[in-house]
Amino acid sequence: MKIEGWRGACGAAVLTCGVLGSGGASAVETHPSAGIDITPHRALYTMGLAKAKTDSGVTGAQGEMGYQWGETCDGWTVEQRFRLRIAYAESGASELSSTLVTWESKDGLRYRFNERRLRNGELDEELHGEAHLDGADKGGAAEFTKPENATITLAPGVVFPTAHTLILIEHALAADQFVSRKVFDGSSVENATQITAVIGPELKPDAASGNDTEPAPEAAKSPLLQHPGWRVRLAFFPPDSAAETPDYELGMRLLSNGVSQDMELDYGDYVVKAQLDEIEPLPKPAC
Repeated sequence: MKIEGWRGACGAAVLTCGVLGSGGASAVETHPSAGIDITPHRALYTMGLAKAKTDSGVTGAQGEMGYQWGETCDGWTVEQRFRLRIAYAESGASELSSTLVTWESKDGLRYRFNERRLRNGELDEELHGEAHLDGADKGGAAEFTKPENATITLAPGVVFPTAHTLILIEHALAADQFVSRKVFDGSSVENATQITAVIGPELKPDAASGNDTEPAPEAAKSPLLQHPGWRVRLAFFPPDSAAETPDYELGMRLLSNGVSQDMELDYGDYVVKAQLDEIEPLPKPAC
């Protein structure tokens, strides 16, 4: 989710909107769910302004985000709803909201997306379509039906958001510190975004998170947080660009079961943080 311009970070969480290489293909890059035990879950986050530069014009931000990562026998589903009100020193406030629903096959080769965005209560944009890859590490295509009919060619090596999150976890478990992949999420009628990730050392469940955004007391008691994790920093670069600086960055504590314990969106001039307030497991399918 990118506040300015709506570029998605989906993935994990939030990322999930979620979302990724280094040297040759690992096992998870061929079979993205191999060796990783994801916990389907529903989570609620409170969003607020962490800091802002004086000349940014941003004086406040508050909102909430609901995130649901579900599992079916053949795929992963993500439902994300968020609302964020940003206050500006000179132009008042602007309220942004979005509803996102996606499905991604467990082999990482098929992806469907549907997103509806509002700005100050008025429809801002709708995106709907599906994408496919012709095989592991092969190219494919994305076809949009909203906001317009369009087809985009996906290059070999592109992955979809959930596969990207699983790749991140796989590399974190292997103690890799850097991952860079092109990720297509359907958040705009553009090609895949280059996402680079820096992964910190493993943190035990009771270790300090490394930032000041801790789960709410009730959420902190959840068994879903009793898993090792890593501080991960993702940088999102414009599609088909040689830009040296990213559009924005996403920091989070990503757990080995796929839960994002906290998030921080850094747009350079200001930072929006997300605190985990509630979390509960969802059932796994009986396949």
